[in-house]
Amino acid sequence: MLRVAFLLSLAFCYAVARHEQYKGYVLYEVEVANEQQAQEVQALRNIPGIDMWSIATPSRPGYTLVPGPLRIFFESEVVGAGAKFKIEVEDVVEMLKKEDELLTAAEMRSNSTNGRLSFDVIHRYAAVDAYLVDLARRHSTVTAVSGGRSFEGRDIKYLKISTTNFQNTRKPIIFIQSLLHAREWVTLPAALYAIRKLVVDITDRDLVDNIDWIILPIANPDGYEFSQTRTRFWRKNRSTGHIIGNVCQGVDLNRNFDINWGTLSSNAPCSDTFHGRAAFSEPETAIVRNILQEYRSRIEMFLDVHSFGSMILYGYGTGELPPNALSLNTAGVRMARAIDAVKWASKPNYRVGNSALVLNYRDSGSANDYGQAIGIPFAYTYELPAYRNQANSLNGFLVDPDFIEQAGRETWEGIKAGARFVLQHSSRNKH
Repeated sequence: MLRVAFLLSLAFCYAVARHEQYKGYVLYEVEVANEQQAQEVQALRNIPGIDMWSIATPSRPGYTLVPGPLRIFFESEVVGAGAKFKIEVEDVVEMLKKEDELLTAAEMRSNSTNGRLSFDVIHRYAAVDAYLVDLARRHSTVTAVSGGRSFEGRDIKYLKISTTNFQNTRKPIIFIQSLLHAREWVTLPAALYAIRKLVVDITDRDLVDNIDWIILPIANPDGYEFSQTRTRFWRKNRSTGHIIGNVCQGVDLNRNFDINWGTLSSNAPCSDTFHGRAAFSEPETAIVRNILQEYRSRIEMFLDVHSFGSMILYGYGTGELPPNALSLNTAGVRMARAIDAVKWASKPNYRVGNSALVLNYRDSGSANDYGQAIGIPFAYTYELPAYRNQANSLNGFLVDPDFIEQAGRETWEGIKAGARFVLQHSSRNKH
């Protein structure tokens, strides 16, 4: 008991120091009454330092993280637009310390064992990397593949899960990736839970026998580690090829794919949506591209898992609809209903639709759009729910250990529904 208390005390001291950069930051909830207000408020996302976590629309509020020196400016601009705001979290540092406290306490109780990762903590890169290798060693259906190395040299591994070692070309492939955006920690359990249900605790044999799977749990390892150790709300990767004086590192990997690249994203290196020097300028996006291209003739569903918002989105980010938009929507609704059937009652139902229409803003260069553009029939972005808990001040990207396994479980239900849709509509499985 004393050891646990001592470790919690150390973690608290470390958290205070690590989160000092967020001293004075405030999280706002913003409400808009019409489209004009929404556009005026949305324009504030281009102001350096203002971190718009979600876009306010007439049908739902948005959330924005604002540093102390910009509070008066932000509030006056919101009011000037005719919109309304309220302070959701006055002291973001306290919110960050609470997340650290909860996760550290959970780690002390963790039931992780050799060869099995628990779902009571958010696992670090090294633990996940070792786990993938161990799974491949233990299970004949699993191959751990090194896709290449990140900007800082970390190995980016993915699993190929197949009862036929990918040799049966009649089987469709489903490709799942998570953590393209570093701060979206709750997406990792979704990928790890899918791996568990396909390899360790198989309850849906048809999905293992009739589909080949590719799962990339940590698509942005450098950014992920940086968010774990230095800057909790870091979004981008950690590349430095575009900067002068070692400021404003990183590229938004979900704006770096070669689909309308650079048209609806930022060319400012300090922006969280900076698209990089060129399409696929980043090793992380090049790795995803290579996987998609290698198996493009067989991948029938691509799921890029993000947070937050309780949404299943499809292309294109410009607002243009793919030719198979009706089928995309049908499959998306089926996945959403499967999640809604098992989600916590406190969470909103999933929304399904074109990303530009649902999110109320347009983007370019996303992984989802690229997958759709190269011919993958069903390409989606999952936006997992936020953990919003007023009791402990957690919101947005922050994770409560109580929600980790639930996030994995409910997302798996959506994945299962999507996989069965693929099986029903794939010509590959019709013998």
